[in-house]
Amino acid sequence: MGQSRLQGKTVLITAAAQGIGRASALACADEGARVIATDINQMFLDSLAAESSSIEVKLLDVRSDAAVAALAAHTPALDVLFNCAGMVANGNLLDGSEADWDLSFELNVKSMFRMTRAFLPAMLAKVETQGGSVSVINMASMASSIKGFANRCAYGTTKAAVIGLTKSLAADYVKAGLRANALCPGTVDTPSLRGRIASAADPVQAEKDFVARQPMGRLASVDDITPMVVFLASDESRFVTGQTLLVDGGVTI
Repeated sequence: MGQSRLQGKTVLITAAAQGIGRASALACADEGARVIATDINQMFLDSLAAESSSIEVKLLDVRSDAAVAALAAHTPALDVLFNCAGMVANGNLLDGSEADWDLSFELNVKSMFRMTRAFLPAMLAKVETQGGSVSVINMASMASSIKGFANRCAYGTTKAAVIGLTKSLAADYVKAGLRANALCPGTVDTPSLRGRIASAADPVQAEKDFVARQPMGRLASVDDITPMVVFLASDESRFVTGQTLLVDGGVTI
């Protein structure tokens, strides 16, 4: 490892201040990439920047057309775009709120449409002039078209849409040098998960339930996920596109 697999590549990651996004930013920087880490939390971004001189942080709300367009206009052509921003709404079709449904689509799906639409033209132009390929990585989930989970109606629906978006990108731009893949983690121990556990009526039982659905008998750590991110960002995955890559600890065996 170290200063080779992503040497010379520029990688932009959304929701990079915490969880999988943060760990991915650090892992890509460790492999030699110039990382542009975006998030809506400036304090956490500053903390991330302090950990690596290869990470440049940018405050960004991926729900804002103007903010995304402004960032794209002032950013060199990317080699890798990792659309990591998202949320988990709880509830089934009848008890989930329409507001959660709308926000889930805005953050989990439309933000990826918005980000990719803004950055893709320069990425494709880079391939045309310099050769090689570029990579879009979209955060999906095992809870999607792959597998249904109770009380994840809006979440599972949006993550299935992410897979559809990813396959569309792969099919439309494969001859132009774009690789697009969806990353589908199992249950990962992140601040987001800890918040959901803490808000449960019985947090101790809630954590046990999350662990119980993982055949390996533990939650994933962010470091279980980042090797797949680095692989998809690197030239090692140069013949991989349009795929849903599961890192789920055996849930879908």
